[in-house]
Amino acid sequence: MEVRDLASFRWLASGRDAFAAMQASIVAATKSILLETYICSDGVIAREIRDALVAACRRGVEVQVLIDAFGSIELKSSFWDPLVEVGGQFRWFNPLALDRFACRNHRKLLVCDREVAFVGGYNLSDEYNGDGVGQGWRDLGLELHGDIVPELAESFVFMFGQASVRHDLWQRIRPLGRDSVSAGRNWKLLLNIPSFRRHAIKRTLVEDLAQAKSIRMIAAYFLPTWRIRTTLMRRARVGGRVQLILAGKSDVRLAQLASHRLYEMLLRAGVEVYEYQPQVLHAKLVIIDHAVFGGSCNMDLRSLNVNYELMVRVSDPKLAEEAHALFEADLVHCRRITTAEWRAKRGWWTRVQESVAYFLLARLDPFIARWQMRSLR
Repeated sequence: MEVRDLASFRWLASGRDAFAAMQASIVAATKSILLETYICSDGVIAREIRDALVAACRRGVEVQVLIDAFGSIELKSSFWDPLVEVGGQFRWFNPLALDRFACRNHRKLLVCDREVAFVGGYNLSDEYNGDGVGQGWRDLGLELHGDIVPELAESFVFMFGQASVRHDLWQRIRPLGRDSVSAGRNWKLLLNIPSFRRHAIKRTLVEDLAQAKSIRMIAAYFLPTWRIRTTLMRRARVGGRVQLILAGKSDVRLAQLASHRLYEMLLRAGVEVYEYQPQVLHAKLVIIDHAVFGGSCNMDLRSLNVNYELMVRVSDPKLAEEAHALFEADLVHCRRITTAEWRAKRGWWTRVQESVAYFLLARLDPFIARWQMRSLR
């Protein structure tokens, strides 16, 4: 991997801040705007972003938009007609079909003029617009400058070219034309490209976790791979501090139930488990000693093994210090889960629901995804 210059990063700790920064960058763009997201919902936020893109197109900026067809299944294609009419480009990623619906583009990315980029968990939806405490879902994003931005732009170009490709077995085993890891002096860009061999995010996480002394995660959906889960418990058992902020309120009840099935074993190993209370939790943040991970990838099997995802790993003391401050601020709004309380509150029916949810998400969903990978021609 070629070593490049230092990049700079800024946390976007609320949807209100993130959308304002994104809007300002779109308005300031003079050459190109690249936008991709998993969910785009017809509402105030999406219309404001779309209208800003239309205005950019009218002043001569090249605009390309990529939206996942399943994540935005309720959005009509006509929503983007005003952009297409003024010369912008819009594509659905992996248009829906029964034999290839499993492989989704869960990335969230905006790149303006190849000089500034935004990554994180924010979809284009009104639910995210707020401070994450009094109003709006709790999420996180990063604004990026420097040599990492052209790499993010190139990853978009790759995804835009993949939009309508049939995502079959051959697509997964042949060379795909780009690496899944690129690096600079203080960053790594990790791209999950669904295949039998390209799981850059999972691989890098396991490498960092193996020797970690301090691990902090904010995970909206927590159903990690067996290796990540056992590594977290092993680090806690040998004296490392492992703290998880998970969803007290979730937009996907099934995912919350599946994660609950893991609580007792985590607690027995010494892992500290907290649940965020004020709003729906949608954030993705990992702090391993002095390294910070931010981006679109959830700590669940689908994101780690099946979806197209992107994460940025940053080694920067200042950014890590700010990440710890964000974690501490969220802890104030959390309820700590204790082993005694957890055992006391869960009756047999709750355990049955958790087991069913775990089977569906940890067994059935991966099986269907693997079946589609192998059966397509």
